[in-house]
Amino acid sequence: MIEPIEGMSEGTLGFEAVGQVTADDYERVMDPPVAAMAKEGKVRLLYLIGHRFEKFTAGAMWEDAKFGMRAPTHWERVALVTDVESMRHMAGAFGWLVPGKFKTFAVADLDEAKEWTAADD
Repeated sequence: MIEPIEGMSEGTLGFEAVGQVTADDYERVMDPPVAAMAKEGKVRLLYLIGHRFEKFTAGAMWEDAKFGMRAPTHWERVALVTDVESMRHMAGAFGWLVPGKFKTFAVADLDEAKEWTAADD
C-alpha cells in the first residue's frame, strides 16, 4: 500500500510505500492529491521506499513508470528516499526522464530530503 506522510511542509506531498504496493494504490492514494496540486501550480513530491516496503506488483511497476508522465509540466521537485539498491540504480539510469528536479536520498537522510523538496531555489 501507499500511505501519505504526515507533517510535510506546505506545498509538498509525501508518500511512503508500505508492504506490497499495487497499481490501485497509485490511482487511489497518490493520483488525487497530485492532480489537485498540479491544478494549483507546481508539484513537489517525496516518495519514501524504506524499511516497511516489501515489493511492487507488476501493475504497480507499470503505474510507477507512468506516474511521472502525468502532468509533466507541473513537476517541480521529486525526491526518492530509499536504500533499496535496485531503486537507486533505476533512479540513476532513468531519473533524467522525470520532468523538473529529481534527487535520490538515503533513508537516513529523510529530513534532508524533506527540506530539499520544500526548498525555493
